[in-house]
Amino acid sequence: MKKLLLLLCILLISTTSFSQKMEFEDYNPPSTLKVEETIIKKSKFPFIDVHNHQWDMPNQDLAKLTAQMDALNMAVMVNLSGRRGGSDVFFKGVMNNVRTNAPKRFIIFTNISLDGIDDEDWTVRTVAQLESDVKAGANGLKIYKSQTMDAKDNSGNRIKISDPRIGPVFEKCGELGIPVLIHSADPKPFWDAHDNKNERWLELKLRSRRKRDSKVTGSWETIIAEQHSIFRKHKSTKFINAHLGWFANDLSTLAKLMDEMPNMYTEIGAVIAELGRQPRNAKKFLTKYQDRVMFGKDYWKPEEYYTYFRVLESNDEYFPYYKRYHAFWKMYGLDLSDEVLKKIYYKNALKVIPNIDKSLFPN
Repeated sequence: MKKLLLLLCILLISTTSFSQKMEFEDYNPPSTLKVEETIIKKSKFPFIDVHNHQWDMPNQDLAKLTAQMDALNMAVMVNLSGRRGGSDVFFKGVMNNVRTNAPKRFIIFTNISLDGIDDEDWTVRTVAQLESDVKAGANGLKIYKSQTMDAKDNSGNRIKISDPRIGPVFEKCGELGIPVLIHSADPKPFWDAHDNKNERWLELKLRSRRKRDSKVTGSWETIIAEQHSIFRKHKSTKFINAHLGWFANDLSTLAKLMDEMPNMYTEIGAVIAELGRQPRNAKKFLTKYQDRVMFGKDYWKPEEYYTYFRVLESNDEYFPYYKRYHAFWKMYGLDLSDEVLKKIYYKNALKVIPNIDKSLFPN
């Protein structure tokens, strides 16, 4: 009888208190913690976004875009996609729109194509295109992540970004005084097993195409090592290592790399959540390397900049990232000093990227 009563009690509990069916990825309770909230919709100082993509700039309404930038206190946007798809027509359209409608507010980086790299004249042709684009107003070169792990030669082999045929392009960037912003690989967990020990489990479940296969792309370590090899080889060229080089979760290793390669700069695009979960360590790193880190965001969605401002400027505790699938954790403000903020927001970019109008910024 007692066993029957116990069974009935268990059945009753299971059909009442725990009747709600919920998948793991749906569990996202609001915090009951009552702490100060500082919503920052405009940066403390004017800033340069060194990592942005505007995919249809030849036809874009730049008055509308600059109004959105003004609301954020973004003085200059660097559009890294100046030669989308390698098209001369697209590049000329970008430069014409910017020159005509907002010459002080946009800096354009050009791009190269690895198609035809097996052609005998590929290197000469590509260097010539780079020189022509800089003469036409480009102020940097962007290397896409697809060019570091997905591009194939005529034999179907992966093209290494350290391929000697590409080397003269990087050397020419140094000669021309323009930086190379390079995005190699992706977060390392994209290569790891998709299991309960993977910190990006939810992201990979929701965005399954982000999962990487070492047999196809090369291992994460291989791709990153190839990138570092070009930094070491082309010492006269300044490289902006995108997304903190995917070492935002390992700042001690990134610090060693910064010390080893003085021509390597970096930016914080898409890794602000990593910095926000380690506020003391991140503040220490950004303070030490305050002359080498720039502001970047990547995806253009104006309201997402508020989180960047809050992490960099505030002293807030325990607040969420705007994309939960990127970060299961909460973040904390770094409360950076004004001098460090100025360097990250604009001073470092002014040193590295040519032809930005300095009159848009305070001293």
